[in-house]
Amino acid sequence: MEYFNFEKLEVYNKSILFTDLVYFKTKDFPKEELYGLTSQLRRAASSIALNIAEGSGGTKKEFNRYLVIASNSLNECIVCITIAERQKYISAEDQTQMRLNLTEISKMISGLKKYLLRE
Repeated sequence: MEYFNFEKLEVYNKSILFTDLVYFKTKDFPKEELYGLTSQLRRAASSIALNIAEGSGGTKKEFNRYLVIASNSLNECIVCITIAERQKYISAEDQTQMRLNLTEISKMISGLKKYLLRE
């Protein structure tokens, strides 16, 4: 199988793994949250990977702009998982693990942005 260049980026792969985790955890959210928090968290999580992929095909300036959008989606995930934990949809341990994943992805996005600006 052939891969696209963005699929070789570690930050992309970690964001895909995070999206998998979000889908797994949100399966047990209450049905009344299907069009609320469940949808919002899933869209925000997938938006991280989607923006990395979409931006990677353009110029360095364009890629940097998409990485900013990915970072904004990451911040949205933080709010969603905070709400989910406060509503007892996920455990405190789940929230901590998800935050650790997002912190790692955030650092990788920041590093990639700095690299692109140097070039």
